[in-house]
Amino acid sequence: MTSEIHCDSLWRGADIVTMRDGRYHIISNGAIAMHAGKIIWLGEQASMPAITATRNVQLDGGIITPGLVDCHTHLVFGGDRSGEFEQRLNGVSYAEIAAQGGGIISTVKATRDAEELDLLGQALPRLLPLLAEGVTCIEIKSGYGLTLDSELKMLRVARELGATLPLEVKTTCLAAHALPPEYAGRSDDYIDLVCNTIIPEAAAAGLADAVDAFCEHLAFSPEQVERVFAAAEKAGLPVKLHAEQLSALGGSTLAARHHALSADHLEYATEQDAMAMAAAGTVAVLLPGAYYMLRETQCPPVELFRKHGVKMAIASDANPGTSPVLSLRLMINMACTLFRLTPEEALAGVTLHAAKALGLQETHGSLEVGKMADFVYWQQLEHPAELAYWLGGQLPCKVIFRGELR
Repeated sequence: MTSEIHCDSLWRGADIVTMRDGRYHIISNGAIAMHAGKIIWLGEQASMPAITATRNVQLDGGIITPGLVDCHTHLVFGGDRSGEFEQRLNGVSYAEIAAQGGGIISTVKATRDAEELDLLGQALPRLLPLLAEGVTCIEIKSGYGLTLDSELKMLRVARELGATLPLEVKTTCLAAHALPPEYAGRSDDYIDLVCNTIIPEAAAAGLADAVDAFCEHLAFSPEQVERVFAAAEKAGLPVKLHAEQLSALGGSTLAARHHALSADHLEYATEQDAMAMAAAGTVAVLLPGAYYMLRETQCPPVELFRKHGVKMAIASDANPGTSPVLSLRLMINMACTLFRLTPEEALAGVTLHAAKALGLQETHGSLEVGKMADFVYWQQLEHPAELAYWLGGQLPCKVIFRGELR
């Protein structure tokens, strides 16, 4: 005889889209039981064992999906660059804007000048719209400080966001994002600072969960990234990489060689890159917001990723210059319309595969017994493809984080 199950809360009466193995795997008229922030039972109501719940929630249709995971953002920064966006639309070149002190250097200056409380106050309104549409886990990178103090400041603010709000925040040290102006013509010297000082200090302070770099002609070479990865591995931190966004430098193959959690952007990735990533289990993080804002024409090689079994994640890439995105749900649609992902692939890209891009696939990203009780109840939806279908607006939803209604 099966003993009675006791739980903190039981939600039932909706279809559960589990995303197990990155597929819908819909449980019709399902129930999900949670205790101590984790899922302890889920299945069809008709086969539910005896369960007593402190809180019993009877739903009237709709669907439940895993909490959404935004696995690539730059949400902490000073100022904004909406004025530059207007200039570009009016025909001013990026080179002219940069010569005026604009571009990424303007964000670096504003970030360096801002106090931690100011950065926190600026980041909150960028983060809240993501939370409102079901994001329960997010990655936030540094990379606009480019000094020891400013990089650590950014990482502390990201940690504070996770302590302040009901969501999981993973932090990434992206000190190798751009060359600071005081190191003009001395990129190797700056990489010395990143490798010998910034990464070790961030790791020792417990402020970084991973290390990232930008491998591109206008940023850092594969040889310099190799040094950054060696420093990360010495500090005990996994690595990620901005790779193949503007040209094919073999960065994603380099990332795979170091068993990177992910390689991101990937518009110019080759079949060799796809094969290397598949063998290493490195996730391809696609960023349609940046592709759209930059008016790119070279799409990531989605067919190659499918052919070789590379897991594909989708993220907002929320940043002030190339992807001022405040909606991960919009990125689901754009991944389908611009990159030709299926709605099922796109939902996997913001759940299970996005969790894998953060090293969290064992605890997040799908609805399974033993995983975190992070999910979203979409009361007006009948099928998960609607998440890719509707453009704009706020789809009514209830967000559960670690078993508690947020």
